Amino acid sequence: MSDLFRIFNTSASALTAQSVRLNTVASNMANAATTSSTAEDTYRAKHVLFQTVIDQEDPKGVAMPVRVAGIVDDECEPIPTYEPNHPHANEEGYVFRPAINVVEEMANMMSASRSYEANVEVLTTARSLLQRTLQVGQS
Repeated sequence: MSDLFRIFNTSASALTAQSVRLNTVASNMANAATTSSTAEDTYRAKHVLFQTVIDQEDPKGVAMPVRVAGIVDDECEPIPTYEPNHPHANEEGYVFRPAINVVEEMANMMSASRSYEANVEVLTTARSLLQRTLQVGQS
């Protein structure tokens, strides 16, 4: 029975982690078209780092929860574009845009969404199995 509860814990932690990933991707997409007058002030895409949590009571690692280890800035340099009439243009006429690939971000969003859905399905199945187990015990 405790293995079943580990499944709930693992899936719930994965749901939380994927939710953070979805929010981060949404932030990246929302800022993909922003501009600034300096490279330092330009938005940097964010990436979520996941880490599994080793359960001391589960030496086989059957159900290892996941957590967000951190959110890091992308190391790609902002993209300078010559637009002297832009309100954010610097003295040389350049504006800087984040190096965000919207297609890649959409793929990340789809992946996170599918992972989220898969974990919801695991929780639903585990709950159903638990309910059936309780029904058998009542008979």
